[in-house]
Amino acid sequence: MKKVCLFDAVRTPRAKGKKDGSLHSVRPIELTAAVLKALQNRNNLETKYVDDVVLGCVTQVQEQGGCIAKSAALYAGFDESVSGVTLNRFCGSGLEAINRSACNIISGYFDLMIAGGVESMSRVPMGSDGGAWMIDPDVASKTSFVPQGISADLIATLAGYSRIELDKFALRSHCNAADAVEDERFKNSIIPIYDENCQLILDKDEMIRSETSLDKLGSLKPAFLEMGTKYGFDSVALQKYPNLEKINHFHHAGNSSAIVDGAAVVLMGSEEIGEKLNLKTRGYIKSMALTSTEPTIMLTGPAPASKMALEKAGLTIDDIDVIEINEAFASVVLRFIDEMGCDPEKVNPNGGAIAMGHPLGATGAMILGTCLDELERQKKKYGLVTLCIGGGMGIATIIERAE
Repeated sequence: MKKVCLFDAVRTPRAKGKKDGSLHSVRPIELTAAVLKALQNRNNLETKYVDDVVLGCVTQVQEQGGCIAKSAALYAGFDESVSGVTLNRFCGSGLEAINRSACNIISGYFDLMIAGGVESMSRVPMGSDGGAWMIDPDVASKTSFVPQGISADLIATLAGYSRIELDKFALRSHCNAADAVEDERFKNSIIPIYDENCQLILDKDEMIRSETSLDKLGSLKPAFLEMGTKYGFDSVALQKYPNLEKINHFHHAGNSSAIVDGAAVVLMGSEEIGEKLNLKTRGYIKSMALTSTEPTIMLTGPAPASKMALEKAGLTIDDIDVIEINEAFASVVLRFIDEMGCDPEKVNPNGGAIAMGHPLGATGAMILGTCLDELERQKKKYGLVTLCIGGGMGIATIIERAE
């Protein structure tokens, strides 16, 4: 099997995913084209050598429909021979795009791939693509569907996490992200976004709240209490977990991931194509894994997926130097740390989605790039990237820094 080399990773800033967000005026195809062009320019890349562009995108309707991977490649001026495909594995889509591309390279049938994702949540709202699971009562009933916020509160209740524990983790995310910005730790991957007149729109993540505090977080109202009680989702969850008397609704806007706009891509390929095109290898894909768990609690997939990836790589969690787990909700990360028995200081040292946001289809590629940057900064060897996914799925990838 061929080695999978990681040559480069770039991303846009993450912007508030509402109409008053800085990137609301930028179409998703423009966000995608911007990161594609950045890869091309940074690596002096002849795009005719790119076999495929694989992008994750969760809400594939309207401006994000019609295989945005191919249309964005054309819009970015890539050679017309470059193919494109868009996929949806919910929140894991960006990392799924990377893993599938890695499999193509490992097989030897593909040499050079671009993988990543995009989500413009201010222009194409989450859930606007519908889906039987969420809008068909018969399907929801038979599958014991509840919204993810209920699942996050269920995890916190079962584990006995208090509101203050969740808020402390959220505060840590904002503080770590603010420190990372101060130390310019994102400068290697983040690219500025300009308008058509070459005026700067945004060059940094705009959701980080360095001034937040436990008092401010403590003043926020639970986000999923009414949803759970008024619409009956608590009852659905309690049918699955009858040992509980009730669900504690401790998650709110401050300890859950923010809705944002953003795009990210990774340039990856074989050692042979790297030598041919004079591309610097920054790291390697060491292993990958995918699994699924109980669908009502839904958000517990990262630990079992990570254990599978570690086993495939012949490593233990103690061998991992940097862990990037998507902060969908604070309870997801706390449970992962408990279940894996890992050092909390290795987890999201530069903050995560609670501070910076979660652009659904792009997040997996974003945090893989962050992980690679951090391995280089620390001069360490192994990184683990993992996300929880709707329906109980979990995805994980282990990367190795090139010496």
